[in-house]
Amino acid sequence: MNSSSSNQRIQTIVKAIKKEEQLLRARHPLLAHQNTIALTLLVVSLSAMVGVGFLYSLALIPAWLTIVLAAFFASISHELEHDLIHKQYFNKQPIMHNLMMLVVWLMRPNTINPWARRVMHLNHHKVSGTHQDLEERLVGNGIKNPLLRFIVIVDGLLGLLIFQKRFSAEIKGFHFLKVFNAGFPITTSYFVVLYSFIVFHAVDFVTAGQLVYPTYLLGIMDWVNFLMVVLIAPNIVRSACLNFVTSSMHYYGGVTNVLQQTYVLNHWLFAPFQWFCFNFGHTHTIHHFIPNQPFYIRQWISNKIIPVMLKNGVHHNDLASLKQANYYHHTSN
Repeated sequence: MNSSSSNQRIQTIVKAIKKEEQLLRARHPLLAHQNTIALTLLVVSLSAMVGVGFLYSLALIPAWLTIVLAAFFASISHELEHDLIHKQYFNKQPIMHNLMMLVVWLMRPNTINPWARRVMHLNHHKVSGTHQDLEERLVGNGIKNPLLRFIVIVDGLLGLLIFQKRFSAEIKGFHFLKVFNAGFPITTSYFVVLYSFIVFHAVDFVTAGQLVYPTYLLGIMDWVNFLMVVLIAPNIVRSACLNFVTSSMHYYGGVTNVLQQTYVLNHWLFAPFQWFCFNFGHTHTIHHFIPNQPFYIRQWISNKIIPVMLKNGVHHNDLASLKQANYYHHTSN
């Protein structure tokens, strides 16, 4: 596929996306109230997370259900953050815009701060599919070893520690402390709680519960255990599912244009993971063609746009690329 043909295909897809969005907005005038919609979604999802945690604190719902529900509502905050990064909401009202940025970070404490992620994500759009795409490499894209890939997908801090030397050698401007410090203080607190939980219960297991702990430590661990259920574990589930889906559907190497940066991932095997990342694999390719579009618009028009993308060269469920560390092959299907 020559560059002229690729450009024509890209323009065909872009025009189709814009047309469907215009038609959708014409049918539903309420979509013009973009700021209100976003704020409503944030308030509802935050309230739902708090409500689920409250029900758990009263022992009205079990831990597993708390984790599942909280993970789902946290996934909405990720989509809102993604749109905020592209300045889709309250762009002319900095106080409200930054307040929303802070809230979505609090709902997803295992991510770096959204202001730092904005720089990383905008760079992702410029260098997607290359060695320079730090955002995707941080979540496992381009890693062939399945064990290492699993570690990076589940634990971002451990992955950063493992690959810091490689990133320093291959990615321009990468500094370990710059990425690490971008998590302070919220992400730092998240990992303190997570590893406190792991260490305490590992020691307790190894000693068969024979150790006598100080009262103050048991009090602290009550809060740690509670936070694990209502916030930490849900975000482990949410981020692991998102990282698995996004690192699978983004190509790494062999990419020359936006047609080749991602493929549509809606294979039935990924359905359980899509639940916790708001159907990301089904819709994210649309975002690469039109970045400045609210996530709910992408969801709404996706069934009409996906056939257009596939007809014009975007690959579909290219799971074979996972065996080649996400390398883009022109002959893959």
